[in-house]
Amino acid sequence: MFLIIDVGNTRVKVAVYENDVVVDSIVFLKTKIIEELEKIISKYRISKSIVSSVATFSKNEEEKIIEMINPIILNHETKVPFENKYDTPKTLGVDRIALAAAAVSKFPEKNTLVIDAGTCITFDFITKDKKYLGGAISPGIAMRYRALNAFTSKLPLLKKRHITDFIGRNTDTSMHSGVVNGVYNEIMGLINQYKAGYQDLTIVLTGGDTKFLAEQLKSVIFAHPNFVLEGLHTILIYNLEDD
Repeated sequence: MFLIIDVGNTRVKVAVYENDVVVDSIVFLKTKIIEELEKIISKYRISKSIVSSVATFSKNEEEKIIEMINPIILNHETKVPFENKYDTPKTLGVDRIALAAAAVSKFPEKNTLVIDAGTCITFDFITKDKKYLGGAISPGIAMRYRALNAFTSKLPLLKKRHITDFIGRNTDTSMHSGVVNGVYNEIMGLINQYKAGYQDLTIVLTGGDTKFLAEQLKSVIFAHPNFVLEGLHTILIYNLEDD
């Protein structure tokens, strides 16, 4: 069995694979990673594992994780099933590396744009001949709401909600329109830019806000909420085949 671990800033997503099938998936707080991993390895016979982390661990936590599961720790030097053409490959986030790997695995010989709607909204483009070119990074939905509140003296801190009219009729609905309608049009604008330059474009939406955005974007995208985990599994298999 393979253990796939995606560590975010506050939460950890874990998937246990057997014969390319997810047999268990778990989400927990990053602060509980050691005790949760202990539960997992006592329940399943894990043979190989991989960790992707956008956050940092204490030295003690890192040593404990290595002792427990001896994982592949994803970084810019890890072997991946695509050619990284990013100008600064050392700065490319491990989550974006995993998304690119998932794209070439799930949509081979396709130009693919992966949109990860999480804390930030990232756009990652992989050509049909498995070349990762780059993309874009912009503030996520929650970050935009927080910015409106933090950098003004009177605007409230709102929670996201769907809009029924793009014209805001009061302060709250104007903010919702600015954030939600703004994100939707930003995404559609970038999709159209890529479509103008690359034919047969496949669009994938993933990340924490997948469900929220998918309804408005469903006509143009495939929704894959756990695309990072799928990419990590792909990278793990790729490294085992190379051994």
